[in-house]
Amino acid sequence: MSAKPFLDVFRSAQPARPPIWMMRQAGRYLAEYRAIRSQAKNFLDFCYTPDLAIEATLQPIRRFAFDAAIIFSDILVIPDALGQGVRFAEGEGPRLDALETREALQGLSKKLDRAKLEPVYEALRGTRAALPKETTLIGFCGAPWTLATYMIAGRGTPDQAPARTFAYRDPEAFAGLIDLLTDACIDHLIAQIEAGAEVVQIFDSWAGTLPLREFQAWGEKPVTTIIAAVKARFPNVPVIAFPRAISGGYNRFVTATKCDAISLDTSAVLTEARAALPDSVVTQGNLDPLVLISGGKALDQAIDDILLAVSGKRHIFNLGHGILPQTPIEHVERLVARVRG
Repeated sequence: MSAKPFLDVFRSAQPARPPIWMMRQAGRYLAEYRAIRSQAKNFLDFCYTPDLAIEATLQPIRRFAFDAAIIFSDILVIPDALGQGVRFAEGEGPRLDALETREALQGLSKKLDRAKLEPVYEALRGTRAALPKETTLIGFCGAPWTLATYMIAGRGTPDQAPARTFAYRDPEAFAGLIDLLTDACIDHLIAQIEAGAEVVQIFDSWAGTLPLREFQAWGEKPVTTIIAAVKARFPNVPVIAFPRAISGGYNRFVTATKCDAISLDTSAVLTEARAALPDSVVTQGNLDPLVLISGGKALDQAIDDILLAVSGKRHIFNLGHGILPQTPIEHVERLVARVRG
């Protein structure tokens, strides 16, 4: 066994306990995060200020001693580094210069501007140096399909209809965008690993809106290409995929992409997903973020249900999606204590 419990889950058939971290664990539910957030004029500047990104990444580790830290950044740094206008409206989320036509797509850069993302890589190097030796550092990117939904619509949308409609109407142009984003994701993940990331995660938050045929073309195939390229350079770096609420089955996705771990959203039936997957595959998730807000017996029961479902299996304890800002700190403390027994 290594000195890093998070990495052990990828190497040991029966880890002593599930390692634990939480998606969006650095964020507004922490008073210390709110205290430093005002030091940057906007969210993107916050992500691009290494000292602030390092501090935000370390805060939940200091408070909860999670087994992994995920670098404080955002999936939309990729479109920003491809030349698309990206900004964050306070209280409204991301706003991008919408790419609604084939001609608009042609205005993007043909290659990721790594220099623009150097502050992210500097933050990774600084975080890796400051983390406790037992804590693993995670890098990440958004999957091409999810990135494309924001880039085409110019914002988050309930059903990703603008991107889906664009893809149906102009499949050639949309395929070009997916190919560009696939290459950009590869570059960004490799640069993060070179800067100190020990594991990487690919977030496909809007995978669940796609029918199976379209998901295989726009979601599964690009992620397969990304993982193959990362593994060609760094065969021992685990890759976690998060195809949220996908159609077509988890085992099919894992077999196609060859991801080391699959993160399961709240809607997944963990016992069924775990039974369908090979023992060599790590699962992650899928605690409901709302039960973490509620606390009490409901939280205890939900934690125990997951622990029972994954007993003797390779599993990373996490949420089914990101932690919500109104989550009480004492409920997170209760979660960590119960998982660790």
